[in-house]
Amino acid sequence: MKKFAYSLFITLLFLSTISFAQTTKKFSAEGEFTANCEGPAVDSEGNVYAVNFARDGTIAQMNKKGKSGFFVTLPKGSTGNGIRFADKNTFFVADFTGHNVLKVDLITKNVTVFANEPGMNQPNDLAITNSGNIFCSDPNWKEGTGQIWHVSPQGKTRLVAEKMGTTNGIDISPDEKTLYVNESVQRNVWAFDLAADGTLSNKRLIHNFADGGMDGMRCDILGNLYIARHGKGEVAVLSPEGKVLHTITTIGKKVSNICFGGKNGKTCYITLQDRGCLETFKAQTAGREWQMMEGFTAKK
Repeated sequence: MKKFAYSLFITLLFLSTISFAQTTKKFSAEGEFTANCEGPAVDSEGNVYAVNFARDGTIAQMNKKGKSGFFVTLPKGSTGNGIRFADKNTFFVADFTGHNVLKVDLITKNVTVFANEPGMNQPNDLAITNSGNIFCSDPNWKEGTGQIWHVSPQGKTRLVAEKMGTTNGIDISPDEKTLYVNESVQRNVWAFDLAADGTLSNKRLIHNFADGGMDGMRCDILGNLYIARHGKGEVAVLSPEGKVLHTITTIGKKVSNICFGGKNGKTCYITLQDRGCLETFKAQTAGREWQMMEGFTAKK
């Protein structure tokens, strides 16, 4: 009996180990996107959107099988980066060359400037609350510094964090009481207390990586962080406290961003700048943004 129990323990230990040896799968065709392949985001029908398709300044739409096509072309001088949905038929885009946050109507395909802020270095990625408050990471790559902007539901901008490193991936906890942001060059992941009016306080370091870069970042419904490890060829999953839970190995090395979608919200899509395409993997928990889209869809 003891021998059987020991063998069962070893088997379960082995299975638990290999379950974390996770790798991504191909999703869209390689080479369709430029070296600025970014985004991504998923609509209520399961279509995936990503920026800089074939040339910079465009947004592509991909169906559930990864077939891509042009969706919209951005205004002259604009280049997209992070995408976030604000409701079922509206998404926002960080425009890093135009110093804008752009608004895209999914039905009419109309693209407008929602917010313009000359003080922005180059808006990189976006996080959004259920009430429509947007937070924008804003790195200065030349100086190795960065900041965070708050954009109100009316499109008014306000600087809420400054004198940081190269702020990049950004998201909000499921209870909307914590904002997370990472610094690509410094390899730090920070947490802030988030007030209802968008004010940030109690800045604290929750993790520092010893090597590799960081890019886009998203929360699941439990508050775990999924971080694109640019140059490392991984997606790292961290607990809300900053403990590395496991990693997913990607096919490409330059992982630039991530989003959640799929029928149950557990399908992750990632953009790869070295391969010019998207890859996919299954998460253990549904994503916060998928849960938000479920709420948007339920509204009449």
